[in-house]
Amino acid sequence: MSSTAAGSWVASSSPSSTSKLLALITIDILLVRNGGHGSEHACECRYVAGLDEGSGLYFHFVKSGTTTPGGLPAQTALTSLFKSYFFQKLPPGAFTSPVAAILCEDAFQSMYAQVLCGLCQRRRVVRVGAVFASGLLRAVRFFQSNWEQLASDIEAGTLTDRVTDPSVREAVAGVLRPDPELARFIRYEGSSNGDGAGIIARIWPNAKYLDTIVTGSMAQYVPTLNHYSGGLPILSMMYASSECNIGINLRPMCDPSEVSYTIMPNMAYVEFLPVDAAELATASQLVELANVEVGREYELVVTTYAGLCRYRVGDVLRVTGFHNAAPQVRFVRRSNVVLSIESDKTDEADLQRAVERAATLLRQLHGGVTVLDFTSRTCTETIPGHYVIYWELLAVDGHENKSVDDGDALERCCLEMEEAMNSVYRQSRVADGSIGPLEIRIVRPGTFEELADYAVSHGASIDQYKVPRRVTAPPVIQLLDSRVVSSHFSPDLPHWAPAQMFNSTEAASG
Repeated sequence: MSSTAAGSWVASSSPSSTSKLLALITIDILLVRNGGHGSEHACECRYVAGLDEGSGLYFHFVKSGTTTPGGLPAQTALTSLFKSYFFQKLPPGAFTSPVAAILCEDAFQSMYAQVLCGLCQRRRVVRVGAVFASGLLRAVRFFQSNWEQLASDIEAGTLTDRVTDPSVREAVAGVLRPDPELARFIRYEGSSNGDGAGIIARIWPNAKYLDTIVTGSMAQYVPTLNHYSGGLPILSMMYASSECNIGINLRPMCDPSEVSYTIMPNMAYVEFLPVDAAELATASQLVELANVEVGREYELVVTTYAGLCRYRVGDVLRVTGFHNAAPQVRFVRRSNVVLSIESDKTDEADLQRAVERAATLLRQLHGGVTVLDFTSRTCTETIPGHYVIYWELLAVDGHENKSVDDGDALERCCLEMEEAMNSVYRQSRVADGSIGPLEIRIVRPGTFEELADYAVSHGASIDQYKVPRRVTAPPVIQLLDSRVVSSHFSPDLPHWAPAQMFNSTEAASG
């Protein structure tokens, strides 16, 4: 552990209903993590020429933090990185986004300033990225919604009054100049009646690739990224978690579906727990880094410089090969996570609890009607993506034909579910805008019997069949959507405050 006194606690987006406090982050630990990012850039430069001749347009954002009961600042790992000395002292011109814009906690002001500066320096941009693919798509959607104001600011060389943060205004003033020709171009792109195909490549014509995470739950965004980028390569370079950096993609130009990460043994001490032993885990079942078997799946266990000892990260990985003696792994899934749009991780217990709360509210509003069964999925056809919950309702008071056609009541159920979600989900809804309103789709009676029949007809055992709490197969989604009789969205934002992330109970369990 570093002798440096200064530091902060890092919180992970845990799949449980609370965020956990993790170990203290100090300058020495940031040095280790920064070394991993240096390796990432070196690997990119090996495969893509000319990266140092331009700038990167990266949409980065911080999340508001709080303090621990002991008085130390607590924040996410990415926020800790962006606020670090190393990030703020990057060479001028490395990125188009001013540090002040990245550190602004107001989501609109931060995004507006970053998009505006990226437009003003469009010819310098050689790569476009965000941490998550969903964040990159949000930036595209933001441009499509705000192009008129952006064009006006660029034409006049003055920043809209909607951006009020003094440090952001000062930083943007160093970039923004009157440019009527660029304003005309932006108006043309924004007012075109097309579907946005190739818009990234047109606005930033020198961009060589997209740099963003497209593994795991982010893989669902690859087709949309290809649509907006006109087929630019997508590089998914780094595998990292709140706890530590873990691996690097040594084949950055591969197809997103083929990404494997080579474990970096200098980032942490890494061990692997076979998935079939995960329920009754003991230290004797852990497999050392060099002894894993190709083709097997393991849960990741790390011992970190920050003080975590044999910590189960919750990621399930499949070993795909070796680079020398270092295993190469492919991210398979989060352990026990059902739904995820971005940094949110909602497990089955979270989802069940939320449905139960909403079902209780429904019974209060419409006595005799209850939720017979449910399943869920994420919808990324909209930006931002959102949770879709399928409900089949049942009349339990003897009135078989009783139905709920009260849209207000079902909208309240949507909001009740959101109120029951974990703090990371609610922060993403309220502070970041990275998740859209939750949607409940009511399906006609008998739909879940049809779902069971479909599963059995495709090989499931009828006596072992369980309703899946998440559906991903297109035929199953098509079946459910064809039975929808009404759709309802959350009418408001759920309650969230920074202090909810780190209450005393969570601190005691962290």
